Amino acid sequence: MRDGVVPVEIAAAGAEFQVRGDVTFLNHGSFGACPLPVFAAYQRWQRELEAEPVAFLGRELPGLLAEARGALAAYVGTSAGNVVFVPNATHGVNIVARSLDLQPGDEVLGTDHEYGAVMRTWRFICAQHGATYRAARIPLPVTSPEEIVEAIWREVTGRTRAIIVSHITSPTALIFPVAEICRRARAAGILTIVDGAHAPGQIDLALDDLGADFYTGNLHKWLCGPKGAAFLYARPERQAMLRPLVVSWGWDPERPGDSPFQDVFGWTGTDDPSAYLTVPAAIAFQRQHDWPRVRAWAHHLLGSARERIGALTGLPQIAPDSPEWWGQMAAIPLPPFHMAGSEMQRRLYDEFAIEVPIVEWEGQRFVRVSIQAYNTPADVERLVDALARAL
Repeated sequence: MRDGVVPVEIAAAGAEFQVRGDVTFLNHGSFGACPLPVFAAYQRWQRELEAEPVAFLGRELPGLLAEARGALAAYVGTSAGNVVFVPNATHGVNIVARSLDLQPGDEVLGTDHEYGAVMRTWRFICAQHGATYRAARIPLPVTSPEEIVEAIWREVTGRTRAIIVSHITSPTALIFPVAEICRRARAAGILTIVDGAHAPGQIDLALDDLGADFYTGNLHKWLCGPKGAAFLYARPERQAMLRPLVVSWGWDPERPGDSPFQDVFGWTGTDDPSAYLTVPAAIAFQRQHDWPRVRAWAHHLLGSARERIGALTGLPQIAPDSPEWWGQMAAIPLPPFHMAGSEMQRRLYDEFAIEVPIVEWEGQRFVRVSIQAYNTPADVERLVDALARAL
C-alpha cells in the first residue's frame, strides 16, 4: 500500500458500507457496521418471515437455522452441533455464568482487561452463590504472551473453578494468548470461558483447536453481520452443563433429541431470527472481497495511526508492532487532559465530526482506533490533526 492510496479492491469493499460520509467513523469496534448486500439479505429474511409467519417460524425455521449454523461452524472451526445462536456475546457469557454450580468459597478468575458488562455479570452471579470474582492484574506495556499467562496463573488458587478471559480485550484492544491459557487450565481441571466479542471477522478462529470449554463471539462487529447476531460454543462434553436463561418448548427431558444443546437454545419463544439467518451472507461478503487482504491493509493503516499519534504524544505503545498483538483495532495512549474521557470523545465528535472512543482504564487514557474497509488514510490524518488541536 502506498501512503494516501486505498487499493481499488478495498475501496470497492468499503463503498458497500452505509456509514455516514460526513463523519470520520473510527469506531467499528463498538457495534460494527453492516454492508449493503448483507443488510439486503437481512431485510429479505424479515420480509419472508412477515409474508407467512406460521410457515416460516413453525415449519421452516429449524432447517434454516441448521443451515446457518453449518456455515458459521465451518467459519469458526468446529461442528454445527457445538454452536448455538445468541443475541450478543454478553448474553452468551450470562448463559455460562448462570449455569455453573458455584459453591461458597469458589473463585472465578478474570483479568483487569475484561469488558465491564462481563465483569458485572460474574460479580453478580458470584455474590448470589457466596463465591468470589477476582481479576488478575496485567500491567502495560506487554511484551510477551508468556507474561500474560503467568500473570493470570499467579492468581490461580485451589478454589479457582473457572477462568474468564477475552480473546481480544475491549478497553486495550490486545489479542490475548487464549490457547495457552486454556491448555494450562484444562491440565489443572479449571473451566475456561473465552469472551470473543471482537474476534470473529478480525482474526481467524479454530475453536476445536483453541481448547476453550466455552466461547462466545459477536457476529455483528468485525464479521459485519446485522445487530443481534452472536454465537455460543460449547465443547461436546460441556454442553449438558448449560441451562437456558429462558425455558421454552426446546426443554423437554422426556423427549429425546438429536442434540439437547440445540433443542434448549434453538427455540426460546417468538423472536425475529433474521440476524442469525443472515450470518452466511456476511461470511460470503467477506469471502468475495478477499477479507484477509482487507485485514492486512487495515492493520497497516492502523499501524500508521499508532505511529503518528505516538509521535504526537511522545508516549510509548502498549504492545509490540505485530499482528500477534493487535489486528484492526488498537488502543493508543494519550497524555493527561483536563476533562473526562467521555467529554473528550464528545468534543472530537461535535467539533471535528470524528467518531472514536476515548477509553479510561486503570488510570490511563487511550484513543481506541478501529480501521475497517471503508476507512482511508485521510481519516487517520483528520484524527491526528484533531487530537493535536484538542489536546
